[in-house]
This record gives sequence, structure tokens and C-alpha cells, in this order.
Amino acid sequence: MTELHAAKKTAFAWIEENQGWLSEFDLEIWRYAEPSWREYKSARAYVDLLRRHGFEVEEGSGEMPTAFVASWGSGRPVLGAYAEYDAVPGNSQEPVPYRKPREGLHPWAAGHTDPHSMLGVAALTGVLAAKVAMERHGLRGTLRFFGEPAEKVCGSKPVHAAKGYYDGFDAFVAYHPAYQPKATNTVAWDTHCGSYWSCVFTFECAEPEKWIDRSLFPGVGGSHAAARCPGAIDALCLMYTMTKYTKEAMFPHTGSWTLNEFVLAAGDATADNLPPRFAQIQYAWRSPTLGIQEQIYRVLANNAKQAAEATGCQVSVRWVTKTRVGLPNRAMAELTYANLELVGPPRYSEAAREFAREIQRNLGLSPMEEPFNEDIERLVPPTEYEARLRSALPEWQQNFTSDDYVEYTWHAPTVRLFTARPWLRPPSPNYAYPAWTYNALGGRPEVIDPGMFVAGKVIAATLLDLIVYPEALERAQAEFRERTGGGVGGDRWVAPLLPRDFPPPVDLRWPEYVQTVRGEEWWIPTPNPAGYQKL
Repeated sequence: MTELHAAKKTAFAWIEENQGWLSEFDLEIWRYAEPSWREYKSARAYVDLLRRHGFEVEEGSGEMPTAFVASWGSGRPVLGAYAEYDAVPGNSQEPVPYRKPREGLHPWAAGHTDPHSMLGVAALTGVLAAKVAMERHGLRGTLRFFGEPAEKVCGSKPVHAAKGYYDGFDAFVAYHPAYQPKATNTVAWDTHCGSYWSCVFTFECAEPEKWIDRSLFPGVGGSHAAARCPGAIDALCLMYTMTKYTKEAMFPHTGSWTLNEFVLAAGDATADNLPPRFAQIQYAWRSPTLGIQEQIYRVLANNAKQAAEATGCQVSVRWVTKTRVGLPNRAMAELTYANLELVGPPRYSEAAREFAREIQRNLGLSPMEEPFNEDIERLVPPTEYEARLRSALPEWQQNFTSDDYVEYTWHAPTVRLFTARPWLRPPSPNYAYPAWTYNALGGRPEVIDPGMFVAGKVIAATLLDLIVYPEALERAQAEFRERTGGGVGGDRWVAPLLPRDFPPPVDLRWPEYVQTVRGEEWWIPTPNPAGYQKL
């Protein structure tokens, strides 16, 4: 089933011949470092490239300006893969072996962490190579490649799912660079990602004049002497603190779940004795079950209503996203891992290792002969990976952490592939490297390319096997029907959690780069050292 048939040979040869410009494209996306919902240059680069390679592209799919769907071929099977390309605020870093944010921007501008640049270009490589092999060997089928923005807020895939973009597919390949040492060069088995929900609470002080009995005014001093309506900032602060107090009561202390917040907007007032009219706070929470997600939201919504009531405000909620939990498919996992065995693990050059050692020297550590984690050049069988992952989880917990690729898993058989992106080996079990070290490694071709092109070959090989061997696809689809109680719409199938007419939250005040008469800036003003004094 996983023999090196002629179509695979063609795909592998194409990847070998085209590594140069694909590596450069990866660096192009990495340098853009555009955050969620604001990946304008990155999406444009993908769209233009895919059109040059013969794909028909729908831009702005699902009402999301930085999303797209690229299609090539005809007939069945219909196979899908995707790119992500959003970066993370607060992680600006040049690809150098010391802490150095990007020049001319605020030091807390965005940078690639995972990196999604590697993720997207690996998948792109696999799809383009499969297309070339299908053309050369007369293989029939349809390839669809999604541009999925805002993964860091699990943004686009639930929207694409809700609006029907995943309907009618036969299989999907979901790829991610290894995001923990235990996930190196393997595929997910039974334990897939859990659920991620996020919403924004907006507090508005619409009628501050109703806060106090006007007859109580002393008649002098006007509004400057009046009791001011607390307003939107106080509402936001109450929401923040109330949620801190009630967080431990959201769900029993078992399993793994997290809750995080981000202040999107707070202010819209002068320093006068006037109430702030508008404030927004975003909450994002992840857990292994939808029931836990619902309970957390009930507490948040109650806190928001109480904070609004106490401060003379109105409150509304705007959903950012709701994902389902991941659905495994062992048949797809077995097929993909067999192709990973066929390709073999990535191999890293002395140049990659020397860059890592230079980081260690600059941190005052003794450089190691082998500075990377031990599994980067080793395949990890999926059952071994599963055992490693589950060693830290309670028996009842079926899903862990979050990622919006889970949306694909409910529409067709889906595999979750990992290949290495090297981690630095710690000098002692308790040592944690600064975050900038991983971000710097993500911008080095000698570090990224080996795992990226192994992934590209495995993705191409898996797509081709699903066409060449219809029985392999049928096994995966039979398992999908069994797990969902009959396929899409079956007794155990979970429908998208967002409505079909859901408006994507692209209009909210997300962090971004802005163009001004002073040039390009991060949304937080670039500091002038002469104007700041440390306290």
C-alpha cells in the first residue's frame, strides 16, 4: 500500500528540484509576521503563487478578507489540505542567535512561534507536488487548498465549516510542525485536540445621566462636581476581577482547561469627570469537552451581566469562535505514518546545530555537541506518541489542548501529521529557554527546511495513495461513518457550532501593523527611548 509507486517518485523528485524557491517562500511568510485576521501580505502571496500554478482561487472565502480556497482538478476523490500564516503578538524576533526584535517596530510586535510559515509551506509543497504527479500520470481527482487565517484565535476553520466549505470532501490532511518534544515525526492516534471557544464582551455606558438623581446636585460646579456614572472601564475591571474570583468555580479541578483574556479596547473618554462610554474584553477558553465549554460560558455571561448592572452599563456579547473536539481516524493515521516511514525522518546539518550552539553560548551556557531534542531525527510510532501524551491525562479525558483543525475531522476522514521543528536541549530538567530562541530558530532555513520538506513529501504521498488505492480511502471513510453513526448528519455526528450566517469578527480591534506618515508601525506606538524613564 505504501510502495514508492511512479506517482510518488514524480512528486518526490519535484520537491527535491523546487526546494530552493519553496524555502524562500517560507522565509517570505515568516518575515511578514502578520497576526490573526490581518494577514494581508501573506494571503496575497499564497493566492498569487497558487494562481501561477494553475489553481482557481476564491479570495475572501467565508467573508474573511485574508482567507481563500484554491481548487485544481476534477472529479472524485476530493482531497483537502490547508495553510496557516498568522503570527503572534509579543514575539517579534530576527533570525539571529540573540534577543533582537525587528527593527523600527515596537519590541512587542508579532512574530512566528510555531511557526505557521513552516506549516503552510509544507502543506503547499505537498499539494503542488501531488498536482504535478497527477498531471503526469493521468490521475483523476480534485485538490483543494485552504488559506486559513487567525488560527491563534481558532478563527477561520469554524467559519468555513459553518458556511459549507468542507461539505462533500473525501479526506483531509492536517499538518503541524511538532509543537512539543513528544510530538516529533509522528501522527496523532486517538487523542486529538479539544475545543476552543472565544467571545468578546462589550460594555457601553449609553445613559450616564440616569446614574444619579439630578435634584441632588448642589447647583454649583456642574458636571465636574457630580457623582460620575462608573462607566465602561469600571465595568471591564469588574468583569476582569469577578472572573478571577470565580475561575476556580467554573469546573472541577480535573483534566486540563485554560481561560485567558485580552483587553481589546478600553477608554473613549478624556481625563475629565466624564464616564468612559466603551470597553471590550475578549475571553478564550479551551477544554476537552463541549459540556465544560458551556459551563465556563455560563459563568462568564453571568459575570458580565453583574458587572454591567453595577456600573450603569449595557453589555453585549460577540462570538469570535466555537470549535468542536477532534475526531480520530486510525486508517488515515496508519496510511500517513506508513508514508512517513517511507520518506524517513529529517536530517539536520552541522550548520543548524552550530546556530543552536551559538544561542547557547549567548545565554551563558556551555554549547552542546547535540543541542537539539533527542527525537528530531527519529520517527515516533503513533502508539508510542499516544502513550506519551496520555501519561499526563486522566483516563476519562479524550481530547487535549486545542487547534481548529478539529473542524475538518467532522466532515471527512482526517489525519494529523507532525514533523520536527527542533527544540533546544535544556542543560537541566528545570531549565526553560527564553521564547525568543524558538522564534529565532523558526527563521533559519537550515533549521526549518528538513522537517518542512519531509512533511511536504508525506502529504503528497498520502494524497496520491488516496487516489491510487481507492480501498485505502474506503477504509478511512468506513471508520468515519462508524465513529459518526453514519457519516455527516449521523447519530453521533456533531454539526458546526456557529450558524451559517455567522459574521466573522474581522472588524474588531485586533493587533496589527499600520501605515502612517511615519512609516509602518505596530499598533502600540514604537517607543522613543528619549521619552521614557524607567521607574
